[in-house]
Amino acid sequence: MAVDYTVIVVYLAGMLAMGWWGMRRAKSKSDFLVAGRRLGPAMYSGTMAAIVLGGASTIGGVGLGYQYGLSGAWMVVTIGLGLLALSLFFSARIARLKVYTVSEMLDLRYGGKAGVISGLVMWAYTLMLAVTSTIAYATIFDVLFDVNRTLAIILGGTIVVAYSTLGGMWSITLTDMVQFVVKTIGVLLLLLPIAVVKAGGFGEMRAQLPTSYFDPLGVGGETIFTYVLIYTFGMLIGQDIWQRVFTAGSDRTAKWGGTVAGTYCLVYAVAGAVIGTAAKVLYPKLASPDDAFATIVKDELPVGVRGLVLAAALAAVMSTSSGALIACATVANNDIWSRLRGVMRKADEEHDEVKGNRAFILVMGLAVIGTAIALNNVVEALTVAYNLLVGGLLVPILGGLLWKRGTAQGALAAVAVGGLAVVGLMAGYGILANEPVYYGLLASLAVYVVVSLATRPTDAAVLAAWRERLAGRAPESAPEPVPAHQ
Repeated sequence: MAVDYTVIVVYLAGMLAMGWWGMRRAKSKSDFLVAGRRLGPAMYSGTMAAIVLGGASTIGGVGLGYQYGLSGAWMVVTIGLGLLALSLFFSARIARLKVYTVSEMLDLRYGGKAGVISGLVMWAYTLMLAVTSTIAYATIFDVLFDVNRTLAIILGGTIVVAYSTLGGMWSITLTDMVQFVVKTIGVLLLLLPIAVVKAGGFGEMRAQLPTSYFDPLGVGGETIFTYVLIYTFGMLIGQDIWQRVFTAGSDRTAKWGGTVAGTYCLVYAVAGAVIGTAAKVLYPKLASPDDAFATIVKDELPVGVRGLVLAAALAAVMSTSSGALIACATVANNDIWSRLRGVMRKADEEHDEVKGNRAFILVMGLAVIGTAIALNNVVEALTVAYNLLVGGLLVPILGGLLWKRGTAQGALAAVAVGGLAVVGLMAGYGILANEPVYYGLLASLAVYVVVSLATRPTDAAVLAAWRERLAGRAPESAPEPVPAHQ
């Protein structure tokens, strides 16, 4: 394993070096939080693909392939479809808003009354997303170094927190670009063909496995529908995804760069399912489907290649974790802490804010590591995160973008009712049940429409300013936080 260890150590050292380099570029709030809003198409596509394809998409995607065959690709396919929809229909308008968080968008659209509540929901989502990614370190470091779970989480988490804190989005962008290349080589170009060959080719795989493994809908229609609700719609509204859209240098980059990334996700989805199917042929009686990735890498790949593929898995986890971490810290600082304190920011104070945002990343990073050590069930934590996000925020966000009659009162009611409904239904039906997100989303939609129609339309001046921002004709400036008592 000496060669494999060397590959991993060089990779991790490179991540820290890029964090240090990114620190030299992060001179303003815009640089630190959104990479100066000037990424070109190639870097934007690579980093967007890196953040959406995390440990769940890599280790979990292979596990679903092991359990269901080719239809196990559907989870990652719905992530790719969500990114395609965001890029083609919404990303250009989102990028033109020149904001830093989803809650700032809601304030612009509804007149500055939705920030703290929506910020709390988004913070809970990004925190849980960062926690689940951090927990995934344990699996990879256990395979690599045979260390216990707590030490693995601390080791991986410390590296991510270090480079994220140093350079913010510039560091994360640079590391994500490297992670995108490593994942492409490790998973698509090496592990995929080797796994198929080791399993005897597609003919042998068909002969060894039930026909359901090659049924595109074998995972079940209800499961696919739930994936669409949670992941496709989740891609449309998550702070971690929007913050990457804000880094685009132009409308065209946001639209077509994101489309390339979404298409890449579809290819990655099929690759993961095929690798998992091959693993089922090679190891038909694994204790857990999620062991399929680590097992096939450890037993079937040659020295050196094994290290690179494990580095690819580590890259997948780290890219999602760092993106969720900076999103969590941005929401905590800009949408919750600053608003509760009634802090009014001015454009000429941006340089002074880098230190504050850096401190929040460090604090949130420590909280993520501590929570990851305390939690055991990754799937439940991720389900809670996405249920809260979709049930509480999907309707007011898409309603604000698509329906001019939506009001602040309707948005606040939708966030509150949708969020509470999801939490209550998860307590009743169980965290992993499908009903909470179904009924929570319907409740949020009904309340949004009814309350909006029953209240006074949004002020014409607010809507006019909103249209100016959507058209890209207003100068960049974050909306001033509204004191909590409002």
